[in-house]
Amino acid sequence: MGKTVSVVGLGYIGLPTATAFAEHGVDVIGLDVNQRAVETINRGEIHIVEPDLDQAVHRAVKSGKLRATLTPEPADAFLIAVPTPFKGADHEPDLSYIEKASRAIAPVLKHGDLVVLESTSPVGATEQMAVWLAEQRPDLSFPHQRGEQSDIRIAHCPERVLPGQVMRELIINDRIIGGMTRRCALAAKSLYKIFVKGDCVITDARTAEMCKLAENAFRDVNIAYANELSVICDQLGIDVWEMISLANRHPRVKILQPGAGVGGHCIAVDPWFIVAGAPNAAKLIRAAREVNDAKPGWLLAKVAAAEETFAKLRDGAKPIIAVLGLAFKPNIDDLRESPALHIAEALYQQHGERLIVVEPNIEALPGSLADARLVTLDQALHAADLLLVLVKHREFFELSEKTLPPDLQVIDAVGLRGPDGLPHVAHLRTLAAG
Repeated sequence: MGKTVSVVGLGYIGLPTATAFAEHGVDVIGLDVNQRAVETINRGEIHIVEPDLDQAVHRAVKSGKLRATLTPEPADAFLIAVPTPFKGADHEPDLSYIEKASRAIAPVLKHGDLVVLESTSPVGATEQMAVWLAEQRPDLSFPHQRGEQSDIRIAHCPERVLPGQVMRELIINDRIIGGMTRRCALAAKSLYKIFVKGDCVITDARTAEMCKLAENAFRDVNIAYANELSVICDQLGIDVWEMISLANRHPRVKILQPGAGVGGHCIAVDPWFIVAGAPNAAKLIRAAREVNDAKPGWLLAKVAAAEETFAKLRDGAKPIIAVLGLAFKPNIDDLRESPALHIAEALYQQHGERLIVVEPNIEALPGSLADARLVTLDQALHAADLLLVLVKHREFFELSEKTLPPDLQVIDAVGLRGPDGLPHVAHLRTLAAG
């Protein structure tokens, strides 16, 4: 198994996965609809930011084990790693990318091939993928038609990696492999064991799909608890970060840190797939999503209140607002579903060029912030009247100890400053000394 592997979708998961196979001696064909991405990879370069990926791609391309293309080609195994967003106010799962990928590879399938859906998907998506493939290839049999005797093997194997550590976690983390039949699961396990050092645990496709969704919903619920506490503590005049640090001294309590919301391609999306599949039963999961989705609006209301205060003190003048951080989590360039980006976009619509942005992990602002200015932290501290800290990037840690201009208002969503405007660490030291 695995003489040639085709990876469909060369993004944050597909490209590292393709590279991992190539570095373990497999001939890999990367398929993507983005011509720029294909050309970049074929030069031995990368179009995304991920530590250690650039060197690995360069080695894989130079060795001839990895190449990218816009056109599907025959292979022995196909891994589909395309986006699975939701659509509309009801958060209906959007499987159009999976459908397009399935119909694209169907003409080049042959007897004995393996197709693995890696994209995080609602329960039943792997079976639906099999149906789409079967519609295109009536000359081949699929697991939902002939079970263990099918010509094509189909499985689901979701990723569970941390941005910034993808190249390491792809290899060391356990993988859940759900086959539409046991034979399908065993074929997929044999493929992944080429480079995975963690356990490859076999189950059925639906359980594998639900497992990934449950993992991310678990994290979402816990983040929602922290975010809700931050709102409650603000109303009651309590420093939520101090309170959480004290509560976490309990041997069986580990409350997470609040923030600007929840973003990224997984946690902000996947719980809605559970809600869509069982809308009357997923009450807690829905509530957590609503809490986290509401946090950006709460922060925007805090900004509006700070603007009113500024205007009263400055004869109606409007403040220069500096947003610190756009990525959905610290120390990466990924803006997908980022609450910080959504907040910045809302402020930009209201304030235009009076918005300045500090995001050390990108070189240019997205089109939605076209006329805003991308500046350094020092430039922001010099120019801004209101500082909105949305992401705990390592470059912002100096704010925890730095003496800021006395007239600079600070709204801190991530806990770098204390409730009295003093550095947060200094604030806690004062409490301890008292």
